[in-house]
Amino acid sequence: MIKSAGIAFHASELDINAAVTKFGGQPVWIDGPQWPLSKELGTPMRFICQIALDENIFLGCGGKMAYVFMTENEEYVDGTWEPDGGENAVIIQPNGKVSVPVQDISNGPTLQNYISVAGHDRLQPQNVILGVQCIAGEDPDFIPQEQSSEMSEEQLQEYNDKLGGNKVGGTPNFLQNDEFPDEIQSWRLLLQLDSCGVPFSINFGDSGIAYAFINEDASVGKFLWQCC
Repeated sequence: MIKSAGIAFHASELDINAAVTKFGGQPVWIDGPQWPLSKELGTPMRFICQIALDENIFLGCGGKMAYVFMTENEEYVDGTWEPDGGENAVIIQPNGKVSVPVQDISNGPTLQNYISVAGHDRLQPQNVILGVQCIAGEDPDFIPQEQSSEMSEEQLQEYNDKLGGNKVGGTPNFLQNDEFPDEIQSWRLLLQLDSCGVPFSINFGDSGIAYAFINEDASVGKFLWQCC
């Protein structure tokens, strides 16, 4: 079994200026700002969340923070789903390796919802700040696709039901084929985020799920998403 933590979101009127897990607002940097830039646009990516690495889930990596970003703009940008497309990033501090251009800025684009505002015909963006409650749990070990394809429909459904939802750590519940960032390193799931079950607007395609990963010593992070 793999330790995980389910995510329960709760809204906050004020930003959360502590080194804890949160979604939206502005990053609380440990080693100073390293805001990643879109490969295509050259502008700051949108901040999704920061994840405080819990030693109970990420053995040997406690005390680190992972910051997750993705390009989201009124203008469509391709490649946000690719782990090395230059349109998303997982920045780890301290002592993380950065593979995308970054900028020394403290404030940038953050999570949003679209709400009705008097005097406007269209929904208007509103910045979102969310604290979280992490609910301790355990996931079954990962079953590779070549093995899961031999399972009965009932067995596969039971397995997938145990892996669904928004969570930190645990075992990924891939929507499509198995898709780790590469085959060079051993990857651990950092975050699973289901766009159909979050209280903010985010584009992971049609009913998509995003997966952030870290390597064994939490020096490298990668991000990707899949959709139906």
